[in-house]
Amino acid sequence: MTSLLEGAKKLVSRSTDIGARIEGLDAAIVASRGRLPDPLLDESQTVLERASSRLWLSADHTVVALAGATGSGKSSTFNALTGLELSAVGVRRPTTSWATACVWGADGAEDLLDWLGIPPRHRVLRSSMLEPTREDDAMRGVVLLDLPDHDSTEVSHHLEVDRLVQLADLMVWVLDPQKYADAAVHDRYLAPLATHREVMLVVLNHVDTVPAGRLESMVADVRRLLDADGLAGIPVIATSARTGQGMEELRREIATRVAKKKVVRTRLEADLRGAAQRMGEATGTAPTPKLSKERVTELEEALAQSAGVPTVVKAVEDSTRLRANRATGWPVVAWFSRLRPDPLKRLHLDLGSSGKELAGRARTSVPAPTTVQRARVDSAVRTLADDVSRDLSRSWGHAVREASLSRHDDLNDGLDRALGATELGAARIPVWAGLVRVLQWLLLLAALGGAAWLGAMFATRYLTFEMPATPEIAGYPLPLLLLIGGVVLGILFALFCRLLVRATARRRARAADRRLRAAIAEVAEELVVKPVQDVLAGYDTARRGIDQALQ
Repeated sequence: MTSLLEGAKKLVSRSTDIGARIEGLDAAIVASRGRLPDPLLDESQTVLERASSRLWLSADHTVVALAGATGSGKSSTFNALTGLELSAVGVRRPTTSWATACVWGADGAEDLLDWLGIPPRHRVLRSSMLEPTREDDAMRGVVLLDLPDHDSTEVSHHLEVDRLVQLADLMVWVLDPQKYADAAVHDRYLAPLATHREVMLVVLNHVDTVPAGRLESMVADVRRLLDADGLAGIPVIATSARTGQGMEELRREIATRVAKKKVVRTRLEADLRGAAQRMGEATGTAPTPKLSKERVTELEEALAQSAGVPTVVKAVEDSTRLRANRATGWPVVAWFSRLRPDPLKRLHLDLGSSGKELAGRARTSVPAPTTVQRARVDSAVRTLADDVSRDLSRSWGHAVREASLSRHDDLNDGLDRALGATELGAARIPVWAGLVRVLQWLLLLAALGGAAWLGAMFATRYLTFEMPATPEIAGYPLPLLLLIGGVVLGILFALFCRLLVRATARRRARAADRRLRAAIAEVAEELVVKPVQDVLAGYDTARRGIDQALQ
């Protein structure tokens, strides 16, 4: 079917805008699938396929269908136009549900008749029956159909009428003076085809039975009813198949329209416009809405709270402080910090590569969202969808809301993956903390060296050994200064570094918060925003396609 559509568009693209109409309707149907009711889209698809198929068939023939109720004289009119007794009339009407076709100019008509579904035994070539006449030349290219009675009690008859009414290029409705106001023809056929008035004619037959003084008012009444059906301006021809009155005018009207070679495309354009109008009514005319940044921000904030971003940020700050204090604290007591659990490890956010292998992926142990947090997420999603779909039609608004919830069950896993995959920046201690660690150990070694020196001095004096003179600084023994200075400076330095550690921890927490929220925004984009935007893009495509088909 795709190749047929493409071929049809190429076939007509240079000479008419019907190719653009086909392209627009096709795009609108594809974009609306799953968002508008399937029966409506299937009907539009049928119109599209019918138009594409008709464009491939004979452009030299025009299908003219005579339709009417029982007793309207439709078959008599058919016989009068063809000059042949092809259709049985009155009580001799056949019970078959097939239409009869008479063709003027046979070249290329076979495929068209096959497409119309006319059996070979119901086909007549006008040129094979009589010698060509001037009338035949005027009617060349006409495929005249005599349809079954549309009000027949046989279901197969009016089903055949319904089918061929959709396929005919030019419809001629034959009305009876006694039943021209019958709702069966007006409500079922004429009014629904109001968009096709350019390819319709109305014949008031049997006018030989109408008193001369009433004919004009009767024709005026027919026009009034047609105006009420939305068919203002279509020709109404008064005829009598029995006497021949008006038959020449009817034949001339048909021949003139066929000669202009516009009927086929006019009918197809009317079909495409009609399908586009029906889709347009279901789609609406609202401009394509855009997602509000405010609503998206509210959604991201709700997801961040639900995912436990504040908890993780606090853990990053506490973990950075713990690790940095361990590195910069006085080594004698800093090792006690190893007895405290690392906040990030408790959340399974710093397991390392081996931990991820054990867990299969970066699975976290962040506390599950509370009922309030879940409700806040649901409210944010609902508000976002309601805000963007406020002016859309019911079908498209429902599609937006469905899209916003289409991946709702994946939110928890998506948020958890986002937390586990985000680089929090707490694994490495600051460079300056490494330098402080070296300095602390040097101070500790100095203190230990001074203590050992003093111990050696006391031991030698106790054992009455002679020792070299002890160096002094400002009157104080150097070993004592090393001991006291190493301990005091180490402790003071550790206390000072706590200020630096606190500032570093806050800075890393802010950086982690930004990265986590960026990851949460990606989850919101993937699982909520993008599905909604896809629907909005589909709406925009459908709206543009409908407008293109209607232009």
